[in-house]
Amino acid sequence: MIEKIRIVKQRFNEINDLIIQPDVIADQKRYIQLNKEYKDLKKLVEVGIVYEKLTANIQEAEEIIADGSDPEMVEMAKMELDDAKEKLPELEEAIKFMLIPKSPEDTKNAMMEIRAGAGGDEASIFAGDLFRMYVKYCEGRGWNVSMVDSNEGTSGGFKEVIFEVNGEDVYGIMKFEAGVHRVQRVPQTETQGRVHTSAATVIVLPEAEEFDVELDMQDVRIERTTSTGPGGQSVNTTYSAIKLHHEPTGIIVSCQDQKSQHKNLEKALKVLRSRLYEAELAKKMAADSEKRKSMVSTGDRSAKIRTYNYPQGRVTDHRIGLTLYDLQNVMNGDIQRLLDELMLAENTEKLKDSNNTI
Repeated sequence: MIEKIRIVKQRFNEINDLIIQPDVIADQKRYIQLNKEYKDLKKLVEVGIVYEKLTANIQEAEEIIADGSDPEMVEMAKMELDDAKEKLPELEEAIKFMLIPKSPEDTKNAMMEIRAGAGGDEASIFAGDLFRMYVKYCEGRGWNVSMVDSNEGTSGGFKEVIFEVNGEDVYGIMKFEAGVHRVQRVPQTETQGRVHTSAATVIVLPEAEEFDVELDMQDVRIERTTSTGPGGQSVNTTYSAIKLHHEPTGIIVSCQDQKSQHKNLEKALKVLRSRLYEAELAKKMAADSEKRKSMVSTGDRSAKIRTYNYPQGRVTDHRIGLTLYDLQNVMNGDIQRLLDELMLAENTEKLKDSNNTI
């Protein structure tokens, strides 16, 4: 463990020297990547310093006990040894997880899409509930949520809503939300009190930076239209809405959230880049899955990942078999425990794989 920490420290010091070099600063792609690596390694180096100090304390205490010439010092050393040995396993476990290589996508911002599935109006209402849940969670973490596009349901909620989340390690945390979410409850429109099952699909894409995707604008047909839906007097009179058609792939992206055509185009291009990036990422993940089956990070859009049962006040995540009887708080954005357990499950799988390859 000490040797691994020293290797990390060496790399950290290398990056520390590199990021102040003029040629590195001039190469924005490399500079951003090195800064991200610097930030990740800094956390590990700080924990490593604590670990090294603790092991040094153990060694020193054992030497004092072995010497035995000063009974008072021996007694103190025994207490210190017991305390250090109690802390050491937990610290070693934390370092093991931190040493697992992070996916480069995990540090990115995210594009999220929620689409109403089976269940008619109730599915749209549920899609709206999920959107509010995510907005509250993101705001609680200090992340910024920005609407890209939406199509409202006839009885509230959304048939589809697309939004951007900016912050630290957003994709690495929110990727676990990708899949089919199912709700069981009595719809507002139900007169006989029967419980219905509805669904919504959540898609989470890592936001692609310009150097991640080579986007040839000659392949993109831009359609400018008037905005639709609720809004001010200018909504249906100015050509501010943008629809992009990516001819090689057939991908279509719309954005009408902003009053400015330029801002809508900018946001639509971000979504398009993210979808193209996701297509490449899906190929890579398919290749990786031949080597390693991960139960929580496949992002399979057709997989039923979670059920929200209102009559029983429970939320069940089917991937890890976790049930919480705390539905109200979960729907108010308190999803951290679910995400923590999913991250732990993924890291445990990665740890097994890294141990098997040693």
